[in-house]
Amino acid sequence: MQQAEAKKIIIIGSAHPLRGGGLATFNHRLCKALLAANYNASIISFSLQYPAFLFPGTSQFTTEPAPINISIKSIINAINPFNWVKVGLYIRKQKPDIIIVRYWLPFMGPCLGSILRFAHKTTKIICIADNIIPHEKRFGDKIFTKYFVKPVDAFVTMSDSVSKDLALFNKKNKPAIQLAHPLYDNFGPLVTTAIAKQQAGFLATDKIMLFFGFIRKYKGLNLLVKAMANHAIKNANIKLIIAGEFYEDENYYKQLITDTGNSNHIFLHHNFIPDSEVGNYFNAADVIIQPYKNATQSGVTPLAYYFEKPTIVTNVGGLPQMAPHGLAGLVCEPSVPAIEEAILNFFNSDINKYKTYLLAQKKLLSWENFVGQLLEV
Repeated sequence: MQQAEAKKIIIIGSAHPLRGGGLATFNHRLCKALLAANYNASIISFSLQYPAFLFPGTSQFTTEPAPINISIKSIINAINPFNWVKVGLYIRKQKPDIIIVRYWLPFMGPCLGSILRFAHKTTKIICIADNIIPHEKRFGDKIFTKYFVKPVDAFVTMSDSVSKDLALFNKKNKPAIQLAHPLYDNFGPLVTTAIAKQQAGFLATDKIMLFFGFIRKYKGLNLLVKAMANHAIKNANIKLIIAGEFYEDENYYKQLITDTGNSNHIFLHHNFIPDSEVGNYFNAADVIIQPYKNATQSGVTPLAYYFEKPTIVTNVGGLPQMAPHGLAGLVCEPSVPAIEEAILNFFNSDINKYKTYLLAQKKLLSWENFVGQLLEV
């Protein structure tokens, strides 16, 4: 008896050789999970994602090797309308059963919305929305998002705040579900904190916090640097690693570290952190701290779960939902005094008491579960 042909799924979004931060990593891992579930899955990515003047980092491309056994075609030009037509018709010719499209920035609305209009025939389109209304608002956000939303058949969000934003644009009440962000599990093995600290040049007695990811204004790093100037925090031998590339004026933060007398307590690794080095930072940390001023969800929190690290997050967006107070760590308000208090409370308590919850969540947040629920929508 002839076996039925596997359903074809095309993911539209950032992928290797684009760095893309968590976006590319998510798409690679999603594609692997779909392939493991016996779908014919592939990724269509960007040949040009952002024009140079809109990209604040040093490079849009990674030097790391491509993920193994994943088909990636880098053919989308985000600023060329003729290309959008060409790519849309190409996808239509492939006759995918399902298109999964990532939406994270209204700037992409005209490009992705146009591609979907030309690709759409009998294909079902599912959008995974990381953001609907961005952290840093710009002219055209609502118009571009409204244009993108129209050809989509169903939506998946990963936080309450994005679900609420989506409701403003999903006027026809198309199917929409909220799923928990699955765990990234492709950043190498877990190493004991003591050994990782030693490998990083710290003492076993050093109390290490990690701020990880692109440095942008909304992430509140300035609040954290000011909190680190607290004498009780300094006297407790609490140190902060900042690991990530600046998308803001790095001189402001360097001067702030100097002005607050934190040069001996804050360690700045301000380059893009490749996947192969992520584990070095998370394994060495006692706690992951996210002092965001506003947020939707965060790809850093799933990393914390994978490395079995508690978190200190601020009470904004979907962060408390992803890392509940007293279970995954501590939640505080986005202010310097509140962050100071949370840091001291964390290290003055039993930091191992969160382990049971972290391990339980780690089992629940699998890619297999995510894919199953995603395709049910």
